[in-house]
Amino acid sequence: MVVIGAGIIGAACAFAAARAGLRVAVLDRGPVIGGTTGAGEGNILVSDKGPGAELDLAVLSSTLWRQFGAEHGDAIEYEPKGGLVVAAGEADMRALRRFAAEQRAGGVQTQVVTADDLPELEPHLAPGLAGGVRYPQDAQVQPMLAAALLLRLARDRGATIHPDTPVIAMRRDGHGRVIGVSTPGGTIPAGSVVNAAGVWAGQMAALAGVRMPVLPRRGCILVTQPLPAIVRHKVYGAGYTTDVMSDATDLQVSPVIEGTRAGTVLIGASRERVGFDRAMPIPVLARLARHATELFPVLADVSVIRAYLGFRPYMPDHLPALGADPRVPGLLHACGHEGAGIGLALASGHLIGQVLTGAEPTLDLYPFRPDRFSDPADGARTGAPTEEAT
Repeated sequence: MVVIGAGIIGAACAFAAARAGLRVAVLDRGPVIGGTTGAGEGNILVSDKGPGAELDLAVLSSTLWRQFGAEHGDAIEYEPKGGLVVAAGEADMRALRRFAAEQRAGGVQTQVVTADDLPELEPHLAPGLAGGVRYPQDAQVQPMLAAALLLRLARDRGATIHPDTPVIAMRRDGHGRVIGVSTPGGTIPAGSVVNAAGVWAGQMAALAGVRMPVLPRRGCILVTQPLPAIVRHKVYGAGYTTDVMSDATDLQVSPVIEGTRAGTVLIGASRERVGFDRAMPIPVLARLARHATELFPVLADVSVIRAYLGFRPYMPDHLPALGADPRVPGLLHACGHEGAGIGLALASGHLIGQVLTGAEPTLDLYPFRPDRFSDPADGARTGAPTEEAT
């Protein structure tokens, strides 16, 4: 089989497939971990997801990460630090309580925190907040280390990794089934192809004649100088979840602050759909810094040592595409995770591995079905192979 994409999702799919005994080749158009994964914060969250299919996926993935972290925690800087969502006023606090109550029905552990108890959890938080909700299941990894380890473990089980190897065509037989891919260096035969190409997944789907409406959504991160451990949790404001689920194309900024094992503090989060514009938006960075110091005044005199940006693979309904594509036999998708790719990676790879081996998936994949965005024209396109096998 071929996995297209050597980011965290492709790495997790390759790891699961190789562990199941399948022969795996991982291809990427650029360097390994050179896309969205390398620009991520490494969040493994259940706190930002309401009841439904994505929360079910997040809870499963949280469990798998905890198991993986127990074995490889030091190698990937796995930290089960928990998350803390804070409310500026009483209206936000009431909304947080309602949201937490709904999440508990989906298997999420929540702890309502009063305003008086916030300093015990985060001593450097700004005074005057109305309270918050703590999420013990939230965790963090160093995303590049995690993806690299998954790829190495897959390679130890026989997988081959091919960076700088773009897929330029899908090879299909006379019945339309995918039987491999074409690259500038030649053809790679495969019984199955997994599209885990991140923000480029739409282009990969188009090579097979199907629609996958993945769009880039730009986000920026500030990184401070190394500090003592002054931020204990992943801390964010109550408006963050609303921004994540928004369909707006214009800029949205909400405070998200967390420390790392190296001592730096990561400051986000921004979201805007501007195509693949890589220009660093200085006004956005200024807003991130302002929001961070409003939430943690202690950061006001701290230096920022760098800033970076990346593109989240956005889908219109905010759910990834997972599983076999009924329009093209042999083609599977694991894409469209937006900003949750790190956290959802192990569950996504686990489920793809089950589909590839014919096992019953742990979760119902219907909400993630790859053809849910089909338009009437798609049916006409999928009947003919993109490239006839010879």
